[in-house]
Amino acid sequence: MNTLVMKFGGTSVGNADAIRHVARIVHAAQADWPQVVVVVSAMGGVTDMLLKGAHTAAEGDGETFRVLAGELRGKHYDTLNNLAKDLSSPVRWDEVRVWIASLVDEFETLCHAVYVLGEASARALDAISSLGERMSIQLVAPYLREAGIPAEPIEATELIVTDKNFQSANPISELTRSRTQARLFPLLENGIVPVVTGFIGATALGVVTTLGRGGSDFSAALLGVALDAREVWIWTDVDGVMTADPRIVAAAKTLPEITFREISELAYYGAKVLHPKTIRPVVERDIALWVKNTFNPSNPGTRVVSDDTAPHGTIRAVTAIRGQTMLNVEGRGMLGVPGVAARTFSAVARTHTSVSLITQASSEQSICFIVPSRAGPLVMDALNDEFRRELEQQNIDRIWAMENVVIITVVGAGMRHTPGIAGQIFSSLGKDRINVVAIAQGSSECSVSMIVDAPDAEKAVREIHKLIEMREG
Repeated sequence: MNTLVMKFGGTSVGNADAIRHVARIVHAAQADWPQVVVVVSAMGGVTDMLLKGAHTAAEGDGETFRVLAGELRGKHYDTLNNLAKDLSSPVRWDEVRVWIASLVDEFETLCHAVYVLGEASARALDAISSLGERMSIQLVAPYLREAGIPAEPIEATELIVTDKNFQSANPISELTRSRTQARLFPLLENGIVPVVTGFIGATALGVVTTLGRGGSDFSAALLGVALDAREVWIWTDVDGVMTADPRIVAAAKTLPEITFREISELAYYGAKVLHPKTIRPVVERDIALWVKNTFNPSNPGTRVVSDDTAPHGTIRAVTAIRGQTMLNVEGRGMLGVPGVAARTFSAVARTHTSVSLITQASSEQSICFIVPSRAGPLVMDALNDEFRRELEQQNIDRIWAMENVVIITVVGAGMRHTPGIAGQIFSSLGKDRINVVAIAQGSSECSVSMIVDAPDAEKAVREIHKLIEMREG
């Protein structure tokens, strides 16, 4: 179907000027696309404010969420008043003001309930964190209408059906497809642009859920699949997928194309361009996916393409994940003993911690893995508890942690066909006296990850990027 789904992130709707950019982009898209769907995030910083209110309330703080409620009102009212200056009939925005006020009141009510209970359940957190997107559509859709673009705000609770895995819900495809088509097709056929909340969905019974932080990308992909869209465009505040973080590497460039596998690796390993879950539903349905810059729409951005187009011998990008802790389980008594790895990661799983990277020596005398630093102490306690007997008997010599490490990941699907790439990477780091603490490479050979001390991270990224520049040259 000749449908375009466009998602606008938090910075893309972060103030009145940004929303004006959105209106111009939507208007331009309508010249080429008969059916356009817009998905929006909460205004930049709003989700953090909502969650701060919930967490402080759970800790017994009955004032912070009230202060935040005032800030939320001010932020949205200021944007509303600024947008109303453009319009011939600003009186219509009184309805928007009422909507915003009611949603902020709901925030206060929910936080007060959390304060009384002394606990913020996952279900409560979803209800609270969903409010940002619900406020955002009440600003964007009316502005589009007043700017001459027929639009209607739609809460994704009407469209995206999920399981009950609050905070990171999983969509139920067939129900999502049927509800989305039933709700949106009549609007699209009448030339109306649905402005849909990103990030949120609902169970079959209508209980609000969220798709995880950054889930607005995922929302756009799900709607694109449900509507059989031709393309999905992710609008952000950069020109596309870059070879490195430009704040670290001044010579970083936008990649005109990147494969599904490459962008999946980059998304997982810290490049905050696409939500990791976005890629799968889009690639499975052969829907074109673009990453573009709201504030530089003339730039073509980056197109995500199929994996079989990867050039040989190419390092495409380098990225870094900070705030990590490396945990090690080691001991001569582990050699040849079955079940040690299984018990290690079962203990980690009981803490509900995701492991970013794993490596094990062929001698089987040590297991090394990486977790976010905030989870390090909890995981360490779980491991010591799991292997208490083995530690007493000295079958495991020690369980120890190395804090404040960074995962540096080099991505390039063409690397798998080219010998010597890994050698060049490690040689470049060695020449600059950067110590690599641990190494891991996926079986796809699309990426190589290495662990370095935090003080060496930026230097490592810059050294590896020089290889990208050499190959481009």
